[in-house]
Amino acid sequence: VQLQACGGGLVQAGGSLRLSCAASGRTFSSYALGWFRQAPGKEREFVAGVSWRSGGTYYADSVKGRFTISRDNAKSTVYLQMNSLKPEDTAVYYCATSLHHGSYSVDEYDYWGQGTQVTVSS
Repeated sequence: VQLQACGGGLVQAGGSLRLSCAASGRTFSSYALGWFRQAPGKEREFVAGVSWRSGGTYYADSVKGRFTISRDNAKSTVYLQMNSLKPEDTAVYYCATSLHHGSYSVDEYDYWGQGTQVTVSS
């Protein structure tokens, strides 16, 4: 299984970025895919998730209304559209897969991508 995350960068507060996670190596229809982030000195935290089959989505309270997760089944790719970015959104963002739909727990995700840096300047 390979998860390739990209799309990070440097943006000013209030700006937008779109992250992509391209998945390969298995049939993902039974899985959920989540985005997590980890800031320096902090634990990895859940950001958003999507059920690959149903398209159902779930978000951390800190990003609701600003971030949108979506999937393109044909491309086996999940996107995270991030709007109204804040300096506190600065972190390395990771995508990961899980059989536990709706899970916010790092421990319930098995395969992880390499991470992409998002930096929001004030």
